[in-house]
Formats: sequence, structure tokens, C-alpha cells
Amino acid sequence: MTTNTLPAAAAGTWKLGSFEVNRLGFGAMRLMSTSDGGIRARETSLAVLRRAVELGVNHIDTAAFYFAGPRSANELINRALSPYDDLVLTTKVGPGRDFEGTFHTARPEQLRAQVEENLRALGLDHLDVVNYRIGQALDRGTGSLADGFGALAELRDAGLIRELGISNVGPEHLTEALAIAPVVCVQNQYGLTARREDDELVRMCAERGIAFVPFFAVASATGEDARVAEVARRHDATPAQVRLAWTLHQGPHVLAIPGTGDVAHLEQNVAAAALELTEDDLATLDGNG
Repeated sequence: MTTNTLPAAAAGTWKLGSFEVNRLGFGAMRLMSTSDGGIRARETSLAVLRRAVELGVNHIDTAAFYFAGPRSANELINRALSPYDDLVLTTKVGPGRDFEGTFHTARPEQLRAQVEENLRALGLDHLDVVNYRIGQALDRGTGSLADGFGALAELRDAGLIRELGISNVGPEHLTEALAIAPVVCVQNQYGLTARREDDELVRMCAERGIAFVPFFAVASATGEDARVAEVARRHDATPAQVRLAWTLHQGPHVLAIPGTGDVAHLEQNVAAAALELTEDDLATLDGNG
């Protein structure tokens, strides 16, 4: 456990290769957009980022293709937080968006341009952690990732990237990637009732000392909402806080990167780092209580 007393440090720390981070971090995907699909005010987004760091968040997940209207998440992060003292930025490449917002998948020879795009927007000469994301949207990637991951390993050797991860993958991809270069994190959709086929991948990462970093961890499904609400009442917590606490309970190597564009919601999410679930709570959440 860390000796840091800031709220985000309450769940302890984990090492992403050479970087030690608090297990409760922040995801930048929802930073700019409102729940009704609108675009959030720039100053509000900047305030969220600055407040996150004040609360002890030292790990932010972002991507060059996170943008709404004229603004990108990377540009806002640069504006709010540069020069990034003691802050670890994790980005991802593979997917890309053109100026009309249309998604495409980069070929291996295009990944350097994506890395350089992130470097420019964030104002850096190297990226802390880069995840190679495969597949489309929430569909898991299939086939080999060797060519793309190998291209990123070359950029790591060249000094443009410090650490590598993979995203939207299965166990076979982790095995394949590890044969090419060290992997410090796996980032997949995962939660209380989302993609639980990854339970085995979570264990596989634990055995290898690799961080497992779920996205959409607070997404709900109708079947377990009542159980989550019951546990939330026991702790005077929100359902989202319970879901985040469940996520962090899956192992000391499991991180959380909830995203929001609202300061009050951010503070609630970060407070989940201190929420300790009992065995009875876990049994209730699993439908056994």
C-alpha cells in the first residue's frame, strides 16, 4: 500500500513497468461529451483534469482519437496538466479517426504516425505507455498482432515509447505479444457482468505481474442492478462506486480508469478507492447472498 494520503491512493499502487501508479486512475474518453451527446465547455473539462490530479490521480488513459467537435482529449490534457510532474499518461494506437470522425484501423507501417500524433498533441518527446488496440469497437481482435506490436516494439527501442501494452485481446494475444516485447498492461472491457470470459485473462495477468485495466467497468446490466443497489445502501455509496470497488477487488494488479466530464462525479469515482467490500457484499454481487 502507498503511504500517500490522497483519495486516489486509498486502493494502493501498481507498477506499469518502470512507472508506479495509484490503482484508481482516470479515463479521458468521456471528458468532453455530455450524457446527451453534447460537447462540454472547455473550462469544465480542464477543471476535471486538474481536480483529478489534486485528488491523487497519477495515471490518465487517453488516445489521439478521443475528440469531440474541435477539441481533443490530448490537447486538453496538455493544456491542463503539462509538464506532467509525476503523472503517467497511457495512450493507445491502432484505431484512428479522420476529420469527419470516421474510424479506421492503422496498418503496422502507419503506427509511427499515430505515435507521433500523440507526441505532438501531448507536447512530449516520448510516450509513457502505449497500448496496441486491435479489433473494432467492442469486438475482440482476431488473428495475429505480431506485425503491429512488433512495429511498436521497434519504436520502443528507438526511445519514442517507454512501455507497451495491448488492448481488446484474448489470452492468445498476450502470449504472442510477450514473445516479442515486455507487456506491462492489458486493457479490455470488463466488469461485474461484462465480458466475464476474461476472468481467466485476469488471472493470467496476475501470474505474470501484468496490470489488467478494464474499461467500461461501471457499465450496468439489468440482471444485477438490484444486487448492486443493495450493497450500495449498506455502504451509503453509489452503484458506480460499488462497481469500481468490485473491479479493484479482483486483484492488486487490476486498475480502474473511470471517466467523466463532471467534477462531482469525478470525486465520487475517486472515493471508490477507499470502499472496502465484505465477503457478504461480494456474495450478494455474485448472486450468492
